[in-house]
Amino acid sequence: MLAAVAHAQNPSDPLSCLELREVPTPVPPAGWTRIKVKASSMNMHDVWTLRGVGHDPKNIPIILGCDVAGVTDDGREVIIYPVIADPDAGNGDETLDPNRALLSEQHDGGFAEYIVVPDRCVIPKPHQLSFEEAACLPVTWSTAYRMLFTQGQLKAGDRVLVQGAGGGVASAAIALAAAAGATVYATSRTEEKRALALELGAHDAFESGARLPERVDLVIETVGEATWGHSLRCLRPGGAIVIAGTTSGTSPEADLGRIFYQQLRVLGSTGSTRHEMVAMLRMLATTGLRPRIDRVLPLERIHEGFAAMIAGETQGKIVITVS
Repeated sequence: MLAAVAHAQNPSDPLSCLELREVPTPVPPAGWTRIKVKASSMNMHDVWTLRGVGHDPKNIPIILGCDVAGVTDDGREVIIYPVIADPDAGNGDETLDPNRALLSEQHDGGFAEYIVVPDRCVIPKPHQLSFEEAACLPVTWSTAYRMLFTQGQLKAGDRVLVQGAGGGVASAAIALAAAAGATVYATSRTEEKRALALELGAHDAFESGARLPERVDLVIETVGEATWGHSLRCLRPGGAIVIAGTTSGTSPEADLGRIFYQQLRVLGSTGSTRHEMVAMLRMLATTGLRPRIDRVLPLERIHEGFAAMIAGETQGKIVITVS
């Protein structure tokens, strides 16, 4: 079968490490399911793998792609829960399993004609979603859902600040929070991304670091060092900041005085549980909310898609389809 394989790692030229090649069609072991891939979307996680950031080189070569939708050998239309883990090892939460792995980290991903995954990772695809839409959801949308509703305990009427509106998780968080009845403020360095935030449902959008009209109950933080101080200043006393990424750096000034005096809550968040992903899918099916797709490309043009994502020339997800 044809697959997009990371065969090496290079921090300055990641696309030179991605090759379309013929590989054996996988055979599912006991307790695993084989899926004919219909669509798989791109994430920056794939780029970090090609650059050698956060990915053990001993797991190279590996097929990339952690967001997948397709059809099982027995004809079921499904979407794949992308965390391969043992819930029991995480006290009932697979994201707390010390040995958890995202699809394409230790197990081959979805940029291929077929993929095999543990049976528990197979979730029925809501009929309201196309394969292309479904393939945008497992990583970024499930991460945003957990940040908002599990860690952040969001409820209708809350005020939310989403930092870095152009990112995948941030964009999903804007749409989900707005659909849940929250007042959403967003920030971005560019006018283009601020306009996108408004299209996604934000009440208002501001330049990074700008003063907001009011303090917020919850901050969704994926930028890190560059926005940390602003995030803390924007919270009401007793408010919460949920962190799922640090693209600008991991070591800001902590401002512990503000945190304890204002009784702020600082919460980390990684991925989602299977239960949370199912809940997110139900929310999209019933509300009509849909991911924004920038473009759809065949597997043979995957390098073109990665080049566009690396250059920041997208407004939404890039989806790769497999014939």
